[in-house]
Amino acid sequence: MQDLVLFGETHMRRLLALAALCAASLSLHAQAVDTTVCDILKNPQSFNGKTVRIKGTVVTGFQQFIVKGADCGQAVDAIWLAYPEGTKAKAGPAVMVNLQPASNFEGTISTVQRAPVTLQRDKAFKDFDARLATPYKTNAICEGCYRYSVSATLVGRLDGVATAGISRNAAGKIVGISGFGNLNAYRARLVLQSVADVSPQEADYTDSSKVTKDETAPPAVGNGAAGLDKAAQTYGPGNPLGAQLARAASAFGKPGDQNGVVVSFNTGNQATSAYEAKGAQSSPDGVLFNCVFDSDHLKGDAMPIAMAYAGTQVADIRNPKETISGTDTYTLEYHGMQDAVLAAIGLQLKTLTVPGDFMVWNQKWEPTTRDNALDTALSSYLAKQILIRR
Repeated sequence: MQDLVLFGETHMRRLLALAALCAASLSLHAQAVDTTVCDILKNPQSFNGKTVRIKGTVVTGFQQFIVKGADCGQAVDAIWLAYPEGTKAKAGPAVMVNLQPASNFEGTISTVQRAPVTLQRDKAFKDFDARLATPYKTNAICEGCYRYSVSATLVGRLDGVATAGISRNAAGKIVGISGFGNLNAYRARLVLQSVADVSPQEADYTDSSKVTKDETAPPAVGNGAAGLDKAAQTYGPGNPLGAQLARAASAFGKPGDQNGVVVSFNTGNQATSAYEAKGAQSSPDGVLFNCVFDSDHLKGDAMPIAMAYAGTQVADIRNPKETISGTDTYTLEYHGMQDAVLAAIGLQLKTLTVPGDFMVWNQKWEPTTRDNALDTALSSYLAKQILIRR
């Protein structure tokens, strides 16, 4: 009888453990708030810390890793997507600039405590990540171009803030940093817990492929920094366009400089908790600029072009008096992309295409209409692909 009792107790414990596990699972799903991208973007702070379930299209590209819904009418019309910290996955932006308080930051810092998220790494997630990380193949340079976007049902922790970006005092000093993703421009971030109903859509690059079908990119002129320097030198001494690229290159400083610019070569796809707290390093202006480059997707001349973009962002934010049109998100993005195009021209590329099939440089454009062609391409790219408005 004793054996029967022990067996019964053990069996009962297993049943109770199983019941507890099922209850926890049901509770987790019950806590997920069904909502939409647009409802979140109306007031991201009201969803802060909640587990949400949304349907949307995930787009990754040159400087984006976002969830978009319908047209929500916001200045930054998307939610930044991130994987939990420590996730080894491939999808993410090709380049990202994230601002962080340095150890000597004198502004206001809010203590952030966020519940951990465990990613469900099942077949659906693996398919989701692999699709988003598949590059679009072309002989020409298509900067940060991927083959697929993915529509899916996403569950995760929503991080929301009232305002995104930086704030300055009367003297122009940065005293506040908030927001997520590239340039801290996003008021909402979804830290992914699970994904379902994965439906990939192949990107359409029909228009650019017609122009570039016989194009062969010239040999890369050097690594990222050296390539950017050579692109600037191509314009010749005293040329203001070359000076713009030299300004972008100088933002990174020289090897060993403690100038607050932190460069890493990986995928900026994680919700890095350290970025929301003071960093270990000091900085001349109390701000760390974390410049992340995905070297797996920035091959050859694509890397110096990305460095021109990121260096311009750093220089514009640090020296707002040097900019003509301001430092709002749209203008920062426009100027960064403009200098990326200048780098492509300096590297003697025939064309440059960006995600969404936007050709932002074509050597065959008529000289008298090049400025208008570039403005039209960049404006369309930012509005339709990056989903940023003036």
